[in-house]
Amino acid sequence: MRIAIGADHGGWALKAPIVAALQAAGHTVLDLGAYALNPADDYPDFAQAVAEAVRRGQAERGIVVCGSGVGAGIVANKLPGIRAGVCHDTYSAHQGVEHDDMNVLCLGARVIGSELALELVRAFVGAKFSGEERHRRRLAKIAALENAAREKQP
Repeated sequence: MRIAIGADHGGWALKAPIVAALQAAGHTVLDLGAYALNPADDYPDFAQAVAEAVRRGQAERGIVVCGSGVGAGIVANKLPGIRAGVCHDTYSAHQGVEHDDMNVLCLGARVIGSELALELVRAFVGAKFSGEERHRRRLAKIAALENAAREKQP
């Protein structure tokens, strides 16, 4: 699987072990920064880059790591077709994909440690969308909301 990843200064320390684990598992990683620790960088830049890579088909899934994961999730979900979720437990990391077709995982490096982060990443990339009718129906409702919002924009 091709996976885009990005992290601001709050998530920077977790990015390297996640990249290494993904590559060791045979995944291709598209690293979208940060490439150095910079306390002045901003999570919206990295969350947008990852979400855009997924939206454009450059990656099948994305991972964004910031301090809490919340800001990254807010940004990623602004892009049409992105279904980002903040996950700090393995159930949500796999269920978000299986039921909600989550395509961007948002992690909070100040909330979880590296071992749990790696478990969440494994659960996220190992999960597959169920395709069940009830889940497809719910995704269609989300797409309709996105379309209605686009139509209302000036």
